[in-house]
Amino acid sequence: MTENEVSRVIYECAIEVHRTLGGPGLLEGVYEEAVAWELAQRGVKVERQVLVPIQYKGQSLGTPMRLDLLVEGIVVVECKATTEYNSVYESQVLTYLRMTGLKLGMVINFGEKFVKDGIHRVVNGL
Repeated sequence: MTENEVSRVIYECAIEVHRTLGGPGLLEGVYEEAVAWELAQRGVKVERQVLVPIQYKGQSLGTPMRLDLLVEGIVVVECKATTEYNSVYESQVLTYLRMTGLKLGMVINFGEKFVKDGIHRVVNGL
């Protein structure tokens, strides 16, 4: 699957999770786990809380990045559950993409009344 095909499945899963859990009000980890479950049920490879080493001037730092979800090894997903969205979340995902060499990330804010309004695509040379 391409990045765009994977993102379409992620989008569908996010809507299903939001609808099934009754909208906003839960912790990020609940939504993250439910999205991972939905993806797995659809036969999509998903990894949770993926640790990625950070390189600084040739040294591996002791504190790695932690990706909420890595889908099919090509799309990073950052789950949020906040009523006040901040564009810094997109900058965070862009940094993840640059450091991993990946091209597509998504920030999904489950704190929105309609989760479709809380889904933001972040691209790195895609």
